[in-house]
Amino acid sequence: MRFDVIGIRGPASFETIVSHFTSMGGDVVLLDPDMVAGRSHALAAAHHAERAFAEGTNRSKTLPTEIILYCAWERQIGRAMDKMKPKKGRDEYVAVLMDVDDPRLDEIGMVRDDSIVDATPWKAEKLGLRSCFLSPEDQAVENVAMVELQKL
Repeated sequence: MRFDVIGIRGPASFETIVSHFTSMGGDVVLLDPDMVAGRSHALAAAHHAERAFAEGTNRSKTLPTEIILYCAWERQIGRAMDKMKPKKGRDEYVAVLMDVDDPRLDEIGMVRDDSIVDATPWKAEKLGLRSCFLSPEDQAVENVAMVELQKL
């Protein structure tokens, strides 16, 4: 599976965005940008989730939900969904694209803005990323990997 992580903004609804990508033969996970500390954070979650399905260690029934579990550093689906779901009234999303070659965002009135994905000091503080040895993005990737240990 091919994954890409992009930031998107615009007036399209959550449902419209998901329908757009599924109609193209791909899939998408939309995340709260405040809860994603960089592209590597979301990509690591996608790759760990894909591996969990390949090895039969997945906790959820679908790959998108498994990606959310890893991205949230949670074992419980409900808690992960609450933490990672985009907040109502916002027009910004981190999109984890699955098997999408060209997002064609203009078709749904959205624009790409990858700065939405960037790790920032504010996000690091909100996520509790306080290591003096690792960048917030590297620490987020380490936390994704730790989800494997929570499964034991």
